[in-house]
Amino acid sequence: MTTPETPNGVVHRNIKTPQSEEISGPAGNRNNVSDEDLRQWQKHAQRVKEKVLEQVQVQLSDLLDQALTETVESFTQTQATFNGKTTNKSAPRSQRADDGKVFVARPSLLDELFEINHIRTIYHMFIAVLLMFCLSTLAVDYIDQGRIVLEFDLLFFAFGKLGTVVWAWAVMFFYTLLVPYLTLVIWGSLYHTCPSKLGLSLGTGLILSAVQTYVLGLFPIFVVIQYQLPPASRFIVILEQIRFLMKSYSFIRETGPVIMRNTPKEGESPRFPSLSSYLYFLFCPTLIYRESYPRNTHIRWKYVGITTGMIFGCLFYAYFILVRLCVPVFRPETKQPFSKRTMVLAVFHSILPGIMLLLLCFFAFLHCWLNLFGELLRFADRMFYKDWWNSTSFANYYRTWNVVVHDWLYQYGYRDFLWLSKRKFRTAAMLSVFIVSAVVHEYALAMGFGFFYPVMFFLFAIFGVVFNFAMNDKRQSPVFNVVMWASLFLGQGVQVCLYSQEWYAQIHCPRTENSFWEMVTPRSWSCSYQR
Repeated sequence: MTTPETPNGVVHRNIKTPQSEEISGPAGNRNNVSDEDLRQWQKHAQRVKEKVLEQVQVQLSDLLDQALTETVESFTQTQATFNGKTTNKSAPRSQRADDGKVFVARPSLLDELFEINHIRTIYHMFIAVLLMFCLSTLAVDYIDQGRIVLEFDLLFFAFGKLGTVVWAWAVMFFYTLLVPYLTLVIWGSLYHTCPSKLGLSLGTGLILSAVQTYVLGLFPIFVVIQYQLPPASRFIVILEQIRFLMKSYSFIRETGPVIMRNTPKEGESPRFPSLSSYLYFLFCPTLIYRESYPRNTHIRWKYVGITTGMIFGCLFYAYFILVRLCVPVFRPETKQPFSKRTMVLAVFHSILPGIMLLLLCFFAFLHCWLNLFGELLRFADRMFYKDWWNSTSFANYYRTWNVVVHDWLYQYGYRDFLWLSKRKFRTAAMLSVFIVSAVVHEYALAMGFGFFYPVMFFLFAIFGVVFNFAMNDKRQSPVFNVVMWASLFLGQGVQVCLYSQEWYAQIHCPRTENSFWEMVTPRSWSCSYQR
């Protein structure tokens, strides 16, 4: 097939438009009009394309979620093989897509990547850096004191008063195990026979909320402040407080609607989840309650031993980073006068220890700690994180950095907000999740360090929100991955620098009164000691 050639030699598509059929005149005019019509048609098509894409964005997302869930459901109905171990339980009704997250047997991403020699070499490089830190510390101690000093005074200080931590944790654990479960059983036994279901539910909810506030809300704070726990011990109590609150809420939130929907037959009692399933949930590495999860057939004790060793290795790694890279810079004995120059240099000096501490926290907790409990409990779904390091947008980074917490926030924050607003205020739902997450992060840091300095809150709730909308999922260029990493480097440097300065300011310039403003005003703003 050949294309006819126009009088001036330019080849055109055979496009018929109403305008071109009505135009008469010289051939040159027809060509000009045809070109103009083609450009107008292309612009119109582009506008229609953008409008259609905008209209179907939500529907397309729902269709993709549904297709993925159907695929997962069909997979979980067959025997799933994971690391040579077989599970033959199909996904229970409570794990269907319309009820939220679906659990599937799958390994952690780093466990798969460590099978590749090139990736495992990077892991070996980090081990080599740890050895260099150890040799550097030993060499400096030998030069300064004439002998090898193996003292971990900072480590022992940070984890002091563990006896208090143990009994406080035991109180929170037994309360979380018994009170929410018994409350659910009593409420469920009366719900279908009570004439005022709404009154019963509201009364039970208010009573449980009040007890939760005292035991899981105020009790941990009282222990941390009253017994003057050191930093690491504080973090253990506060993080366990948050974990028990999130787990108990998920248990009530998942089982309550099921009891309400399933009216028992006459003469039968309502069906409740077993206490053993709830006990398993309190220890398994997820924040979403299900009566059953994909399970492995046996425990790999070699994996347990290696993972435990990696946890202790990360602990000593963080110790050497603080001792060699942070303490010498921020301790007051350096006698460096404060100025803008020293502040800028301190921030950039803190970038290296900051990003190393970030990677250590990720590896030690999200990979090693959660996989350790997953292996001991034969919990098969090990997707605790995704490939956040490849993110080209902060929206994707927030979704993939900590999948365990993200699932809880998405399930009970974002989705419930959309349900209450009839899916009208997606931006408001996203912002509310960001604010709640930022407040909880800042609460944990404030209670852990023993002072209020909302650096994390401002970085998370303000800059994090801006970056989330500015660097969204449309950004796919590798350049934005560089921007994301650069932002993480700078943000970690700012946090390590400011929190370290405030830590020493709290020591050398203690509060003179207990007024509210005195407690919430950072001491480093007014402390006059010479850094």
